[in-house]
Amino acid sequence: MELPLLYVMILLLNIFDFSSGITYNKGDTEKRFACASEGFPQKNEIIKLYLSSDDLKIQCFFQSEIELTSKEFLSVFTSGGLAPSLGIINSTYTGIFHFNLTLFSDRVYWLIDIPRENITKNTDIAAVEEWLVRITLQHGLNIYTTEGTLLDSVREPILQWKLGTIMTKNDISKLYPHVVDLKTAKCPCANDVVLLGFIMNTTLDGVYIGLSFSGFWNYDDTTWYNLTDMVSSQVGEERTELSMVDMVLTNHFLVILTSLGLFISGDLRYPSSSVLMFSRADFCGFERVDYIKGKLWYNERCFANREHFEVDYVTITFERNRTLSEASSCFYSKEPFLEWLPCLPPISKGMKTILSTVVTFLVDQEQSSGVYLFHNQKNTTVSVRILKNNKPRLIQKFPIFFFPSSFSSPVGMTFHPRSHFLYAYGNQVWLSIDGGNTFELIADFHDDIIKNTYHSFYTSAITFVSRSGKVYLTKAGLGRYSKIGSISDKIFTLYYDHMGFIHKLTPDHFEAGGSLAAFGNSKGIFGQAPDMGFETVLAPQYITLNEMIFYAYVPENEPKESIYTKKFNDIHLGKLIHSRKTGTAYIRKILQHNTPKGFLSSVIAEIIDPFGIEEVNESSCLSSSLSINQAGNFSYKLTLQLQSVTSSFQDSDIEKTVVIPGYSSFLITRILDNENALAIATMPETVPHNMTFLQGSWFLYNFGQRDGRTWNIRSKPCNYWFQQHDDSLSLNVLKYIDLGKSHTLKIKVIPNTKGVQTLEIPLLKVVVGNPNLLEVKVEGHFDDTDSYLMEISAASKTLRQGSTSLAFIVWGASTECLVTTFVPMLKSSCSYLKSMHHIPSEIIPLEDWMSGVHMDSQGFNMIKVLPINYRPPSNMGIAIPLTDNFYHADPSKPIPRNLFHKSKKSGKFKQCANVSTREECNCTNDQKFSHAVAFSDCREKVPRFKFPVTQYPISLKIYSEDGHIPVETPYLVTVTEVNNRENWNLKHTVPENVKKMKDYLESILHAPVYNPLGLNLSIKGSELFHFRVSVVPGVSFCNLGEEFQIYVDEAPLPFPGHALIALATAVLLGGLIFIAFMFQIRNIHPWDTCKKLIRTNNVN
Repeated sequence: MELPLLYVMILLLNIFDFSSGITYNKGDTEKRFACASEGFPQKNEIIKLYLSSDDLKIQCFFQSEIELTSKEFLSVFTSGGLAPSLGIINSTYTGIFHFNLTLFSDRVYWLIDIPRENITKNTDIAAVEEWLVRITLQHGLNIYTTEGTLLDSVREPILQWKLGTIMTKNDISKLYPHVVDLKTAKCPCANDVVLLGFIMNTTLDGVYIGLSFSGFWNYDDTTWYNLTDMVSSQVGEERTELSMVDMVLTNHFLVILTSLGLFISGDLRYPSSSVLMFSRADFCGFERVDYIKGKLWYNERCFANREHFEVDYVTITFERNRTLSEASSCFYSKEPFLEWLPCLPPISKGMKTILSTVVTFLVDQEQSSGVYLFHNQKNTTVSVRILKNNKPRLIQKFPIFFFPSSFSSPVGMTFHPRSHFLYAYGNQVWLSIDGGNTFELIADFHDDIIKNTYHSFYTSAITFVSRSGKVYLTKAGLGRYSKIGSISDKIFTLYYDHMGFIHKLTPDHFEAGGSLAAFGNSKGIFGQAPDMGFETVLAPQYITLNEMIFYAYVPENEPKESIYTKKFNDIHLGKLIHSRKTGTAYIRKILQHNTPKGFLSSVIAEIIDPFGIEEVNESSCLSSSLSINQAGNFSYKLTLQLQSVTSSFQDSDIEKTVVIPGYSSFLITRILDNENALAIATMPETVPHNMTFLQGSWFLYNFGQRDGRTWNIRSKPCNYWFQQHDDSLSLNVLKYIDLGKSHTLKIKVIPNTKGVQTLEIPLLKVVVGNPNLLEVKVEGHFDDTDSYLMEISAASKTLRQGSTSLAFIVWGASTECLVTTFVPMLKSSCSYLKSMHHIPSEIIPLEDWMSGVHMDSQGFNMIKVLPINYRPPSNMGIAIPLTDNFYHADPSKPIPRNLFHKSKKSGKFKQCANVSTREECNCTNDQKFSHAVAFSDCREKVPRFKFPVTQYPISLKIYSEDGHIPVETPYLVTVTEVNNRENWNLKHTVPENVKKMKDYLESILHAPVYNPLGLNLSIKGSELFHFRVSVVPGVSFCNLGEEFQIYVDEAPLPFPGHALIALATAVLLGGLIFIAFMFQIRNIHPWDTCKKLIRTNNVN
């Protein structure tokens, strides 16, 4: 037991090393937990959990080399009161669940059982976010944190379908020789749900797609489908040379481009049959030769909890200029993708146009605009046009952006998922952060061309793959990039799963991003990051003791077309220069210039570790003094003042640099003899003419390449920690901002720059996707530890609804960091979590509701069990209900109070429509206790009050993800009785500042408007009253409403019953008195007469 006890002691010593927020980029963490919801968890596997219609059962164990050690750890942790906690997180929700502390038998794992309704009550098929799960040893402490995913397999649309004929592994293997390319399409909300399509050659026809729900971690987990028959049935012709070309999976539809046309699935949310059906979109004049060169373009957005302004668009482009008979070579459509329109709006007669090819057309949903990438023989441009009624107009939103002529081979344009970062790529990569108004050059690949881009919304990673197979990495919004390797496979594609792990997919196997240590980067597939240096000589020049300029040497005879290979470029920004000997420097700035002669580029670098200099045994010339004289327009002669017979210049000194503190450095280019050498100066203005420097006052640095390059350039390790000061634990937060409300975000960036100076300039750059939607205020400052804190406040400023991304970019971060960009989404809209609730005057516990008995202090039962098929009375009487609403419905039982014709015509089942028994109504417990009229069929029990109800307080509160607040001004409400009953009234106070607004709203709404503060209800009727309270429009984007019910019991007989009984009683009493009076005045004695009759009968 000594080892686990020691382990726990170390753990407890570090228990206070945590903060109020989640801190990222602290380095690769060792994943200690293995968990599974299906079967026993396997070691070193990514945690993939699945939520079915049953409860979520998770087993977790603490990973160790041997089972005994794991069991001991488990026992020690449990006996110490420590058990893992499970966080289930998406953009709007965070739930914390705790594993059991009790161990059973010889179990070597922790167990948790979570009812599905505790995670989500919804079971309908819809686009729903895949959850991130975060398991820690103790909630609130960042100890042994292990992350994974949780997928709702019940609700994910594409998983509810059979795409075609299921294929066996043997069937798939026969396709491999005929595959020429691969295409992937992942679900926008759950990136682990992904499709892989085979593009076939002409020797084998067919459409073949694989579906994975686990992110292609295991080839055998992929289900393969043959969709060939589906396509054949649609085209009505032979399927010769049939192949898939491209595909897109939107939130609700699957779009497949084949060599025989474009096919669109039915709505994935509404399964109508076991096999998914497709329809074909017709494009007049386009044939197979056009379709095989077509491309689909899609702006990936997750529409979980979809708003009315959120809609998917898909574009198809063809690689040809349109003819006179064709509307366009580019078409777009919005879901359900039934109507495909030309991307370009109709041009008015007389307007001059320049014939250009539409390379890409994308819809910018944040700014409601269409973004075009045009190309012709002269130039490449981007045009942004305003959308009106989902159609682009001729009016330009921004001036046309012209790329330089060097961007000669554009391939496409794409938005980074769930953000407003727009990338145009080809032989160069350009970034726009303002919707296409301006672009910034990120990378220039010259003759190589980027053919594909791959994105991870979670880690903001973007991978570019060139035609030569080279792979580059950047982060969304970051102005720097790195080379991460190359791929030699002839047929492959890359793919990022939901957690940002990169995968290489080939027809016959999948290669995941290596070990868990590869989280957020690409080391797992591409191995050690390649050297980003280039084949030339560097000449160092000191600026200060801590700063140095490195000049890149370009020989005079270098061909013009290859000069760029001898120059620093954008890829080197933010990287580290390493010397083979010793020394490291951080590149802060890249300079391009034409002078001095031989040096066309340079970098300013900050020295982290001093560079090693040459020793006398490596360069004997160092044992002599040195004089410098000009030998030509741009060259200088270095002469040794010999102090030793062994001191001389040697051929090995060529490409070494003479460094003299305070003066220009000199790159040796040629050895004239033992005492003289030719060199070029890095700073001609500071050359020490005709001066001699003694031995030990000048130095030699070797950054040459005669015996192999002595220097290299590699990525800098992550240099910043990123921390959220927010209750949310997600990197992709979604916040709703209601009308007149605001929200504040706090971010902290902590420098982790060993040996590198932190500049006193803001470390964060903020980009607002749609600056017209919200009012954003930013404040930032450095604290005493050189950490940079930023607070951002976003407030609603107009009645306009919409969404905007808000990007925080650590602009100086290395591409090695997991988090460099934080992109919360802000919606000027109503939160689906926001609702209004009535707070009853008497709180009845759930167990009392279940039993139907809750006595007050006077022994009165405050719960009424409604009769079966009950309908409240109408104004015509108790026996004549006229409402359409049934309560406690049961179609198998008779309907009471159904004698009159008007009553027979009213009354309609809702939940119980078209069923024969109450069991078939499928009422849930939530529906049985719901006050909503939509679930009145299910409602069995209601609150009960004694007659009369006077001054009942209508207390209302608004609940949201930020807590709850009482409903008061500026909120005003209307109150109605849903069954049109009367005999009730409301009392409220109307301050002067509310009266004018109340009068104004009543004239518009044609209904009484009430101040919710101090609102009281009085009821003079009996039985059930069902009220609906609604907030008037204009103060919230939400349609806030609440319903509540009151059953009034023990009431006097209603009119006219009570009056009739009183009248009959009065008449009867009056008649008796009148008869007695008449008997008295007539001297009639009825009692004596009765006595005589009795006696007579007795005698007889």
